[in-house]
Amino acid sequence: MQTEPIAPTKPLQRSASVAGLKRALGLPALVLYGIILIQPTAPMPLFGVAADKAHGHVVTLILIGMVAMLFTALSYGRMANAYPSAGSAYAYVSREIHPAPGYLTGWSMMFDYVMNPVICIIWCGKACVDLHFLPFVPLWIWFILFALLFTGLNLRGIESSSRTNAVLAAALGVVIILFFAAAIRYLFQNPPANAAAFGRPFYDPATFSWKALSSGAALAVLTYIGFDAVSTLSEEVHNPRRNVLLATVLVCLITGLLASLEVYAAQLLWPKPASSLPPPLENAFAHVAGLAGGHSLFLIVTVSLLIATIGSGMGAHLGAARLLYGMGSDNAIPRKFFAFVNPRSRVPSNNVILVGALALIGALALDYDGKGYDRGAELLNFGALFGFMGVNFSSLLHYYFRGRDRRIRHLVPPILGFLICLYLWVSLAGTTLIIGTCWLTAGVLYGAWRTSFFTKPLQFAPIESDDGAQPKG
Repeated sequence: MQTEPIAPTKPLQRSASVAGLKRALGLPALVLYGIILIQPTAPMPLFGVAADKAHGHVVTLILIGMVAMLFTALSYGRMANAYPSAGSAYAYVSREIHPAPGYLTGWSMMFDYVMNPVICIIWCGKACVDLHFLPFVPLWIWFILFALLFTGLNLRGIESSSRTNAVLAAALGVVIILFFAAAIRYLFQNPPANAAAFGRPFYDPATFSWKALSSGAALAVLTYIGFDAVSTLSEEVHNPRRNVLLATVLVCLITGLLASLEVYAAQLLWPKPASSLPPPLENAFAHVAGLAGGHSLFLIVTVSLLIATIGSGMGAHLGAARLLYGMGSDNAIPRKFFAFVNPRSRVPSNNVILVGALALIGALALDYDGKGYDRGAELLNFGALFGFMGVNFSSLLHYYFRGRDRRIRHLVPPILGFLICLYLWVSLAGTTLIIGTCWLTAGVLYGAWRTSFFTKPLQFAPIESDDGAQPKG
């Protein structure tokens, strides 16, 4: 559960061209970096919720999401080549299409960035309750504690290092190996009733529903959030025009295949309806692991995911604060408040506090009936898919309509990526679409007020393309 990186914007980060970054990363290192950011256990927290929504077809959801993200990954890789100092859908759409849709993309992506810490707070709180850790503490207190933890650590400017992330990813890799070993042993001792059972995780005619599958596929996109972070290292990579694009696609492909294997094994272990999964659904994967490996494996999986989700929540929290900082620096939202940087910690402290408050309110409000993770994930994907559509459209404009090379490879992938993301976007739950549309409407009204009903331009700092195509706006 990672967030999309923010374009380097002074004074939070220095431009790579000014700092003279060394090109030291090859393709394998770049792919490993992306997998570490996404986390190899990405599908585990949403397994129960996705199984319930799609009537058990979690493997199919993951594969559909992978296809959608592969086309979008191509567009991200190509836009990273065109704008190596940018790195976000907000920046790409603003510079390539126009500041107005760029502003609306950034506005919609606030759902993505703010909802990420919201679902992390919800998951961490429910995991602590499921572990019976301090059982006298109610769930809403855990929500408050984790919101305070994310806010406090980010105000102090504490960020995990790449070495810490690598160690965490290695530990999660060990957990995955333990799970697969326990699953294989259990299935040998308790084989499925017939050969058809091995295909039911992909397609079960008794429960299949295309409507449910479409809705669940939109949720499964959460597995891949963070793949676009590869584009932020374009100035530290050997042969970036080739390797950034390849790495972005490979990260999506490897993540999708590994995630599919994880949920496939889990569905073989628990072939019963999703409604029979132990509550809470957010930690259902750990209970399935416990079925195969006993209570000790349940504890290992839950604690490992808890630690990983705390790290993701902190990163998502700071990512949301930096998105607001980037938009404030461009004066798309009030610069005085949102572009303020604490001179001591060098973090946008106003935004960190605001995001912490919004995340806590969101967790308490969305989980009124125990389904807050589901709602938060869909709202997150509302913003993410909107941004992905913007990146695909920007890639189509930049390379096919405005570029010098109008081959089919610059036409078909971004169109398919746009259409698949659009289909998943409109397949979100009706309540999600209503809330998201209200948010977009509020953004349009606010933008109209900021620009005197669009008679004044939105101000953006210039970022130039490096391949000859002329950006607009």
